[in-house]
Amino acid sequence: MVTSTQADGVADTPYTRPRYRYFVLAVLTLVYSLNFVDRQLLVILQEQIKAELVLSDTQLGLLSGFAFAVFYVACGIPIARWADRGNRRNIVALALTVWSGMTAVSGLAQNYTHLLLARIGVGVGEAGGSPPAHSMISDIFRKEERATAFSIYNIGIYIGILLGFAFGGLVAETFGWRVAFFVVGLPGIAVALLMRLSVREPLRGWAENTREKDAVPPPFLVVLKFLWSRRSFRNLALAGSLQALVIYGIGNWLPSYFLRNFDISLGELGVWMALTAGFGGGAGSFFGGWIADRLGLRDARWYLWTPAILMLGITPLLLIMLNTGNLILALSLTGVFHFLSASYLGPALATSHALVGLRMRALTSAIFFFCINLIGLGLGPVITGYLSDRFAANGMDGPLGTAMLITGCIASLWGGLHYVIAARSVRQDLLDSPSYQAP
Repeated sequence: MVTSTQADGVADTPYTRPRYRYFVLAVLTLVYSLNFVDRQLLVILQEQIKAELVLSDTQLGLLSGFAFAVFYVACGIPIARWADRGNRRNIVALALTVWSGMTAVSGLAQNYTHLLLARIGVGVGEAGGSPPAHSMISDIFRKEERATAFSIYNIGIYIGILLGFAFGGLVAETFGWRVAFFVVGLPGIAVALLMRLSVREPLRGWAENTREKDAVPPPFLVVLKFLWSRRSFRNLALAGSLQALVIYGIGNWLPSYFLRNFDISLGELGVWMALTAGFGGGAGSFFGGWIADRLGLRDARWYLWTPAILMLGITPLLLIMLNTGNLILALSLTGVFHFLSASYLGPALATSHALVGLRMRALTSAIFFFCINLIGLGLGPVITGYLSDRFAANGMDGPLGTAMLITGCIASLWGGLHYVIAARSVRQDLLDSPSYQAP
């Protein structure tokens, strides 16, 4: 590890200009928005798809969850290894081209198998989006700014959900679900070209003013063993996974819940879901990172206490939201749900990257995403769908709402506990980090 100098080219990088750093962050956020437009579009369309292809709730849960998540996480780790060695900008641009193309192909599906294969293709493409982007963000923002930078990046999730719900619902109501896939999928290819032409690959370690010259990323098993040795990371990964289970186990079923239990059109619901998820989730994502960065200057444990406090508020919220018979109140509370559930990614990623070396960051993100997507995205929608089918088979009233309530309350309380446990060891784990710099 050597100090960077003008000879290393650090002084010549465009990242010395704050405007360029935030321009790149904006481009990465736009890419991440398209990630979630394509990923969540299926959620608003699933009732139309269910009717045309004659599917069960369990099959819908597999489409929006497990089938996507398995390939997403399986491809994420080798792509992250590639990103720790190669050009991350090019990897993100290529991944965006793949997942956008496969989203458009989803509109051609003639049966469940066709749609399943297309969703697998989307998952493979999206696996190359976040880990390289996370690594780039850590290289261009100082550690005191990273939770906020990651939170701005993660607002892309909710911009994507907003656009997916609003445009997806309106297009599907007018032209059908197949056209919605085409309209949403194809613009991503143009954004991939923008990414390739306007973003410069950052120097690794630029924000720390250090560089690992000619360094080779440590082997996968070495990184995995290192992360497992950190008690804070083990509990953080489990807490994040349970929070993701709440997000997908509840969020993926909210449109179906409202369509089945209230008198509301698909187009109107799409606009409501867009506004509550987009603005509520976006605000929660930014607030979680911003407040963690501010409080974390005094005590690093606030990076974990912040999402713990917000996550524990989800249980009483769900008890009201899923039991009220008032449509407007229930729809409004979905905005609060997204605010609370969105708060964790910025602090979690900032903490994870602070624990590891420069060429371990993309892989660390991939491992963290492996956990949260396999458990949260992979199991959340399926568990809720399975419980809904079982409750319906037994003649229970409101089976989907009951399934969502059970899944959400258990996971939110359990996850909040693991954030608190992670906070107990995070300060010592940070002191032992190969990239840690004392404030």
